[in-house]
Amino acid sequence: MSTTDSAADRAPASAPGLSPVGPLGPPVAAGVGEARGTGDTATPREYVLTLSCADRLGIVHAVSGFLAEHSCNIVDSQQFSDRQGGCFFMRVHVQAESPEVTLDDLQVGFAPVGAEFGMDWQVRDLAVRQRLLVLVSKQDHCLNDLLYRCRVGAIPADIAAVVSNHPDAGPMVESVGLPFHHLPVTPETKREQEERILDLVTEHQVDLVVLARYMQVLSHELCEKLVGRAINIHHSFLPSFAGAKPYHQAYERGVKLIGATAHYVTEVLDEGPIIEQEVARVDHSLTPAKLAAVGRDLESLALARAVTWHLEHRVILNDGRTVVFR
Repeated sequence: MSTTDSAADRAPASAPGLSPVGPLGPPVAAGVGEARGTGDTATPREYVLTLSCADRLGIVHAVSGFLAEHSCNIVDSQQFSDRQGGCFFMRVHVQAESPEVTLDDLQVGFAPVGAEFGMDWQVRDLAVRQRLLVLVSKQDHCLNDLLYRCRVGAIPADIAAVVSNHPDAGPMVESVGLPFHHLPVTPETKREQEERILDLVTEHQVDLVVLARYMQVLSHELCEKLVGRAINIHHSFLPSFAGAKPYHQAYERGVKLIGATAHYVTEVLDEGPIIEQEVARVDHSLTPAKLAAVGRDLESLALARAVTWHLEHRVILNDGRTVVFR
């Protein structure tokens, strides 16, 4: 299976057993990807090929041979063989030696290789800047961190807009010149509110939805449309202390480690495939408020890493888990 590098149809390659990621809205018009790139034709184009398939002899040879034939120099290559599941995963970062080598050339040319090995695969152009839609509720520390990292280039993407079910984050977002959409949600309006979120995904040509402490459970329908394209930060070290006030729960149990977990969104609350976890050692001297302060830093860091790795095409789904090439 191959996919194009449009804003409406990109996601991590799926391992066998996972449904392929479908487009969010109508296809993007031709030329949009180039318009969102660097526009610098003098700089050699760089691409990333990711793939997963049943493990067998000859995969690496076939991939490297194809890239050499298409004048692509391998800058970095990582692979993993899941011996228990029998699956093979690979990420190859290449630089085109000729400006005539295009994304279409690589996608069309690699199709027979992918078919021969039964691969789920994708080729992406690293010059295409991806776009984020950030969802947030009242706590804005993760949002603030994402805004800063995107502004200084630490996260290779642009935040297209911010959505919140509360007005609190509005002044922060508008102060940096980004659209802010206050979309209140109640049990009666939840369907309409989520439809509006999907409309914004299409309108802003969004590649990834980030739940930056968005304290709402997404519906089954929305999760299906965002599969592999939405990342959430959970304010505890999964699966411990799920639900409300995790740091109070941690305090009551006298824990010595607290943490945060970034994962892909599924309809099962806080149980999606884990991308990154961050922990800190604590002791008896910390109050619930101080634990929460430490937790805010952990949440921001874990979420930023997960978003960055996804955008750099380092994450490949492996059933209910992930393969993350650092």
